Amino acid sequence: MKALVFDFDGLIIDTETAWYRSYLQAMEEEGLTFPLELFCRCVGTHDDELIAYIAEQAGSDERLARIRTNAALLHEDMMRETDAREGVRSFLEDARAAGLGIGLATSSNRAWIDRFLGRLGLLPYFDVILTKDDVTEIKPDPELYLRATAALGVRPSEAVAFEDSVNGAKAAKAAGLQCIIVPNAVTERLVFENYELRIASMGDYKLANLLSELTKLVEGAGGRAFGSGPA
Repeated sequence: MKALVFDFDGLIIDTETAWYRSYLQAMEEEGLTFPLELFCRCVGTHDDELIAYIAEQAGSDERLARIRTNAALLHEDMMRETDAREGVRSFLEDARAAGLGIGLATSSNRAWIDRFLGRLGLLPYFDVILTKDDVTEIKPDPELYLRATAALGVRPSEAVAFEDSVNGAKAAKAAGLQCIIVPNAVTERLVFENYELRIASMGDYKLANLLSELTKLVEGAGGRAFGSGPA
């Protein structure tokens, strides 16, 4: 194994659970519903379906704007003091110490990524950062992962993706990477169909031990170890 490629939203820092709670509150304040299932379908990819639903429920541009503004303010407040997810820093430090390439592949834009990675002091760990600004297609299309591994100078089969969403896992596997699922409070409810390992938290493992188990599974044509929650 020569490189690790991390997703961002919901994986490095849990912006996704905060977005769901923000929109849920903003919609409920307007007497409207906000289905978790719909939100989950949009995690890691385009939010067109999500915005279309909110617009339909809102019934007017003015009400839609009010909901979106309120949700953004709520999200800003929730994320102000939020740290990286448990184990993220240790994994990045251990990967750097081991001489592994470290990439980030996200369907979000670069300004959004820099805002949080800068505050958390994590930007220096990444050798390569690929965002929606750098590609034609975002996840579940494999372009982000293909571009990331190429920039890291490794074959996709020599890299491991860390993902929290179904769309992200589809992108990683379509690109040819091995994939470790680390779901968050929202995506833990989802059914993942193609991956090697699923763990509840990076904080529960040493990176070297996890990668060792992954290697054993791949060599033995196994997979889906350390399962927690829906497969």
